[in-house]
Amino acid sequence: MISQPYRLYVERSDASRNMARYYAMSIEPNLFGDVCLFRKWGRIGTRGQMTVHHFRREEEAVRLFLDLLRQKRKRGYRPRASMPR
Repeated sequence: MISQPYRLYVERSDASRNMARYYAMSIEPNLFGDVCLFRKWGRIGTRGQMTVHHFRREEEAVRLFLDLLRQKRKRGYRPRASMPR
């Protein structure tokens, strides 16, 4: 069982380089009792790519979530007010 929701959506845009990227992550349980970290990224307005990491413990998923968040912040990704649908 996940103790609290972990969701993130950040964007990085630079008009001079024609760059408009997004990166989304969430931690959710699966049907087998594992904890999954879902990652999705791509150009804003496209479907993008997705990958899923499976963990036995929530702490491991949170550790990777925070590490990836730090990496994205260093590269210039910033939160957006609301998550797109």
